[in-house]
Amino acid sequence: MAIVGVLREFDSDRGWGVIDAPETPGGCWVHFSAIAAPGFRALAAGQQVYLRAENADQDGYAYRAVKVWTGGPGEPPDRIPDSDPGARPAYRSTLTIVYDDPTDGPTLD
Repeated sequence: MAIVGVLREFDSDRGWGVIDAPETPGGCWVHFSAIAAPGFRALAAGQQVYLRAENADQDGYAYRAVKVWTGGPGEPPDRIPDSDPGARPAYRSTLTIVYDDPTDGPTLD
């Protein structure tokens, strides 16, 4: 059964926040990875959310959200795909290593 909560705060830069609900006294810690939504996952303070939580000692909170969603009490699939399958990923990283050609440098005789 889904818990109904209200987001107390969410730091998009750090990727975590706190949800208040009667079933999670003191607040429920939530990480962006628990948000069941496509694309960039963030929440806004004051937003009503639905969640599943577990008992945990997470950064001083007795509860940790294992799944959070918006839009209604019906729980969405664990992974909601991005709406555009051809879209670029949210981030991308590359590394190019170029070595000097040893024949270009000075020679030791």
